[in-house]
Amino acid sequence: MLRIGDQFPSFNLKGVISADAKHAFTEMNSSNAAGKWAVFFFWPKDFTFVCPTEIAAFGRLHQEFVDRDAQVFGVSTDSEFVHLAWKQQKEELRDLPFPMLADIKRELTESLGVLDKSEGVAQRATFIVDPEGTIRFVMVTDLNVGRNPQEVLRVLDALQTDELCPCNWHKGEKTLEAVGE
Repeated sequence: MLRIGDQFPSFNLKGVISADAKHAFTEMNSSNAAGKWAVFFFWPKDFTFVCPTEIAAFGRLHQEFVDRDAQVFGVSTDSEFVHLAWKQQKEELRDLPFPMLADIKRELTESLGVLDKSEGVAQRATFIVDPEGTIRFVMVTDLNVGRNPQEVLRVLDALQTDELCPCNWHKGEKTLEAVGE
């Protein structure tokens, strides 16, 4: 698995940006994330139970990420057509403000090292990538356990300070000073 300090791999994937079939699909690639912070979160499968709770939660926080000049990308190994059908069927996903990327060849998932070998799907992984394309945060949970998008936002805030941030630090709070250096 790629780690903190590694470069996020190049990608070129189909993205679903609308529940309207006429305007649903667009090509998304590394240039869509170039020069800004990016959050990539992967889920195992569409039409499941834990995944929509996370995706909808990222959707509700989308403006918070935009306010921090961060682009959010949701990714699974399902096709763009499955993403579209799920968006159309699931009320809380219908108006998602970020693209749902289809990694059907599993190239991005494999290059990041987050392909679950036994299930053949993306692990529940999250990456925060800085404007230079460097991975600054990685989190992977069990396929059955949802993540906390609010915590991803908190970590993004901390990374953007470029300072020492204590446990449970939140935006606007004091950072730490290294004494004796």
